[in-house]
This record gives sequence, structure tokens and C-alpha cells, in this order.
Amino acid sequence: MAHRKSILALSAIIAAPVSAASLYPGPGTPAPAGTPDTLYCMHIEAITGSRLEKTKCWTRAEWAEQGVDVDRDWAREGVRTIG
Repeated sequence: MAHRKSILALSAIIAAPVSAASLYPGPGTPAPAGTPDTLYCMHIEAITGSRLEKTKCWTRAEWAEQGVDVDRDWAREGVRTIG
């Protein structure tokens, strides 16, 4: 009986990381497709001395003007899309 409980416990431990991994996109996941008016919200560097995280929502063209490749940085910095 104790052996059966050990196997069940180990199964739960092994299954947890697998199910959690499916919730988050991988490192090479591109940004979702959208229209030219779609806003892509991404984390940006906080102002020095601030602990608050900043998020900006701009179109792909506006991000490109800032030198940001949305598809390259989406997996690491992407938050959501609007529109």
C-alpha cells in the first residue's frame, strides 16, 4: 500500500511541470498575428530607482520605430494584444 502511494505521489510531481510548461509560450514563440492597428503590449525597462514594472502598448510599426522586433521579443516581454 505504501509503495502504491509513493508511485502516485511521484506521478503527480512529474506531471505538474509538464502541465505548467504548456501554459507559457516557448522562447521562440512569435507574436500573434494582427492587423496594422493591433496594439502589442510588452514589458519595458523600469525607470532607474523604480520597482514598478512598466508596460507599453504600441502597434508593430511604433515598436519598429523604437528598434524593437516584436516577433523576436514577444516570448520574453509580451503581455497581451489589443484589437
